[in-house]
Amino acid sequence: MRVELSKVEKSRQRASFLPILVLNLLLNLTLMTAWAPCAKAQVSSLEGVEGEISGTVLLEADKRPASQVAVKLKSRVAGVFRSVLTDFEGHFRVQNLPRGTYDIAVDEEGYEAAQTSAQLDGPSAKLVVYLKGRSAPIRQSSYTVSVRELKIPARAQDEFQKGLQRLAKNDPAGSLSHFTKANEAYPRYFEAYYNMGVAEMTLGHTDAAAKAFQTAIDLSGGLYARAEFGYGYLLCQEGRPVEAEKIIRRGLEVEDVSPQGYVILGQALKQLNRLDEAEKSVHEALLRNPNYAGAYLVLSDVDEGKGDYRAEIGDLDTYLKLEPNGPGSELARKVRIAAQKMLATSHPLD
Repeated sequence: MRVELSKVEKSRQRASFLPILVLNLLLNLTLMTAWAPCAKAQVSSLEGVEGEISGTVLLEADKRPASQVAVKLKSRVAGVFRSVLTDFEGHFRVQNLPRGTYDIAVDEEGYEAAQTSAQLDGPSAKLVVYLKGRSAPIRQSSYTVSVRELKIPARAQDEFQKGLQRLAKNDPAGSLSHFTKANEAYPRYFEAYYNMGVAEMTLGHTDAAAKAFQTAIDLSGGLYARAEFGYGYLLCQEGRPVEAEKIIRRGLEVEDVSPQGYVILGQALKQLNRLDEAEKSVHEALLRNPNYAGAYLVLSDVDEGKGDYRAEIGDLDTYLKLEPNGPGSELARKVRIAAQKMLATSHPLD
């Protein structure tokens, strides 16, 4: 009976992990960075993480910033693969990289693929990448984020940025008026609708969040993966993992380079009790960013489901190294204590 009560209590504690991850996961998407906050401890077999590569992506024709385009970095020697989206000024930054030579590629619809390399010998390396427009006409159905960005009125962008700032300060209620004004100035601003969904979900307004996410999906023609990820996350919160899996996988068909979608898919698969698939999905996320702290919370959830309390404790330890003062740290410590008790009960001689 004591063991069963412990399971129930730990289950109650763990149930809070999902809403705690909302801002941690979705604000990463919102703020257009694929990386968890810098961690002093590198979580992988790689050692000597010493630097960062940063830069700017510009449109060659007029030197305007190329916003929200994917920049991919790869080092075959180090076994590192990273991908990050540029911000509204075309800037990107990838941290926690071991020294070495990196191949860098920017491949955006409507532009010729740009490739270069960077040598990271010290704490940082900087570069500028130019995107050259293709001479062939772009299909009407093409999705070109950076070109579309140029059409968004300055007033709408200004309100959008103010909304992002309120979200970053953990003020979802305050962000909503700004996103609403952004949509009024530019009714097809699906990024603003997506962020409204994040804010509404954080406030517990599930119906409003679902409507906002669906609007973002519809306006983007299903090509804005963050909206699918956000909606899938909401469905997980509502205990609807079958629907969540379908919509998250649609998002991954559009964008499979960032870890967030795989982490949210792992949570959906865990709820479906497909533990091996859930574990595989989380590892896909970690291949893309081994320092993605939220992945270790979901992985600990999977290991708890398998009854592997030792592995669960290890996952929680890794999370706490990466996020010693993060949004889920206090709860992670409580769950870790419960896991230790479960391990002692199930393996009393260990």
